[in-house]
Amino acid sequence: MLETYIRLTLFVLFLLVFIIQLYYLISNYKSLSAYEVTDEQPDVKIPVSVVISARNEAKNLTENLPYILEQDYPDFEVVVVNDCSYDNSDEVLEAMQKQYPRLKVVTITEHERFKTGKKFALTLGIKAAKNEHLLFTDADCKPASKHWISRMASRFTGKIQIVLGYSPYYKTTGFLNAIIRFETLRTAISYLSAALNGNPYMGVGRNLAYTKTLFFANKGFASHMHVLSGDDDLFVNQNATSTNTDIEIHPDSFVYTEAKSSFKSLYRQKKRHMGVGKIYKPAHQRMISFEVLSGLLFYLLFICCLAYYFEPLLALGLFVFRWIVQILVFRKTFKKLNAMSQIWYLPFLDFVYYIYISFFGLVGTFVKTTQWK
Repeated sequence: MLETYIRLTLFVLFLLVFIIQLYYLISNYKSLSAYEVTDEQPDVKIPVSVVISARNEAKNLTENLPYILEQDYPDFEVVVVNDCSYDNSDEVLEAMQKQYPRLKVVTITEHERFKTGKKFALTLGIKAAKNEHLLFTDADCKPASKHWISRMASRFTGKIQIVLGYSPYYKTTGFLNAIIRFETLRTAISYLSAALNGNPYMGVGRNLAYTKTLFFANKGFASHMHVLSGDDDLFVNQNATSTNTDIEIHPDSFVYTEAKSSFKSLYRQKKRHMGVGKIYKPAHQRMISFEVLSGLLFYLLFICCLAYYFEPLLALGLFVFRWIVQILVFRKTFKKLNAMSQIWYLPFLDFVYYIYISFFGLVGTFVKTTQWK
């Protein structure tokens, strides 16, 4: 009798998280699936300042900075903050300044009693920027086209003060690369959909834009300067609203970078990034945590239903039904974000994704990070 009760309880819980997952899929993500991406080249001329913080990035600056400095846009500057670098970044930037008049360099030198971080470097870069509209990326990032600035800048219309872009990782071989790209894709779908639904909660600093007025009106990073990460998502979480935020997902606006190639380097990166979630607005913390928990429980309870052999065919039917709904909801979105190659691996990648995101969520919560790079 007790065994029957346990098996029934497991199945009821499985059915409950199945319904919750359907709600998230249909209610939250359909807006991005229906979002129209226009190929028409925008006619925009507002002055833009691209701001990059770089520490020991000589190689990446050499490879990627020309693609930013040679953008097809009439009025822009590029502000690079050389943040306490001890490689030959200063030489690389000095040489580039001779070739590119648009390049402005701000140099920070290390002080033994005053340790700087990325937020301090970005603040100096923003202060040095001459333009109201700011566009952010990293030294290891490369725009997908010469129209990156124009695509992102075109969204600054009306009351818009924040523009959320998309920054995927390059596709290489191996399982680690596949799951990193899938996690990045799912995260983007989540924050882009939330913005379209009037509830923006984060952005990614590899491809993010906002105004200088918004930055200084809200005292920049002051409220979370003590946290090493969060120059992007915490700033958006605290300052984005349903009326001041827009998205840009034309392929020309993407910014690509290389994914970590080892679990050790990925661990350091995710430990730093995931630790800021506990500072999100409480409503956003609940929204994210509830979805991740329901997704993880969906797979664990499905396995339990099969293992206990309680209505296995019905459990399998619900599993397949959710998979079909995922494909129907995500198909257009995956295509827009150049990720169609991953859609047929959804059941496997989705299962690993929930384990992956839960693991790093716990790491970020309980393991302290002491340096940003």
